Amino acid sequence: MYDRVVDVPRLVSFHDLTIEDPPHPQLARMRRRLNDIYGGELGEPFTTAGLCYYRDGSDSVAWHGDTIGRGSTEDTMVAIVSLGATRVFALRPRGRGPSLRLPLAHGDLLVMGGSCQRTFEHAVPKTSAPTGPRVSIQFRPRDVR
Repeated sequence: MYDRVVDVPRLVSFHDLTIEDPPHPQLARMRRRLNDIYGGELGEPFTTAGLCYYRDGSDSVAWHGDTIGRGSTEDTMVAIVSLGATRVFALRPRGRGPSLRLPLAHGDLLVMGGSCQRTFEHAVPKTSAPTGPRVSIQFRPRDVR
C-alpha cells in the first residue's frame, strides 16, 4: 500500500488469465461474461483476476485506489465479484470525506469505472461482528493494479 511493501491482513493471489489457466474454471466463465457486458465500454478485455480471501472479520484491506499502472493516469474499470459472507465495502472521495458503506453479499457484482480509482478510495474494514469467510475476485484490464 502507498508505495511500500507490507504484510496484508488477508490471503491474496494474482492471475494473468492471458498466459495462465485460472485456478478454477468458473473464473474463465466470469471473465468471458464480464467482457461481453463491459468490454465495449471499457474498450479492452479484462485480463487479470486478483483473489482475496478474508478468513473472518479481522481480515481487511486499508483505504486505497487501484493506482498502480494505468489506473493512476487513465480511466479504467475494475469488476469485483463477492462470494461468501457479507462484508462492508467502503468508498470515499480521495483525500478523505464522508464514506459510503455498501454491504456486498454472496454473488454481488460491484463495478468501479471511469476516474473512480483516481478520485475515490475504497476499503474493506475490519469488523468485530461475527462473520464467515469471503472471497473477493477483482477482474482488471492489462496494467491496472
